Amino acid sequence: MEYRKMGNVYAVRIDRGEEVLACLSELAEKEKIETASVEGIGAADLVEMGLYDVKTQKYMSGVKEEPLEITSLLGNITRSEGRPYLHLHITVADQDHHTFGGHLNRARIGGTCELFVTVYDGAIGRKKDTETGTGLNLFAF
Repeated sequence: MEYRKMGNVYAVRIDRGEEVLACLSELAEKEKIETASVEGIGAADLVEMGLYDVKTQKYMSGVKEEPLEITSLLGNITRSEGRPYLHLHITVADQDHHTFGGHLNRARIGGTCELFVTVYDGAIGRKKDTETGTGLNLFAF
């Protein structure tokens, strides 16, 4: 991974063989990022994504291990218990142009990944939802 800071934005390149969440966690730790949005595109050769079932409070996930175009990678970086908390969603397309998407659990880059991380002033934490019973880690203001 390489990156350059421009004002409050980091331009990030994740290289072949690197894992997206690990790289973004490293960036957030090294640069002390508290709150940011993430957007990007690229190519992966392994993606694990899921769907959260509120009723069972579990992620149903699946793995695609093939050449995939990352058509959209969006989400945010906040903090939970002092550590980076990444909440990312991804949409990928296979060679037949079928698209798949969901909550990103991991993605290994097969070509490159180009991201912009926009940092915001202030901090947003996370708290377990006990009010509505979703079991999700919600923004804590």
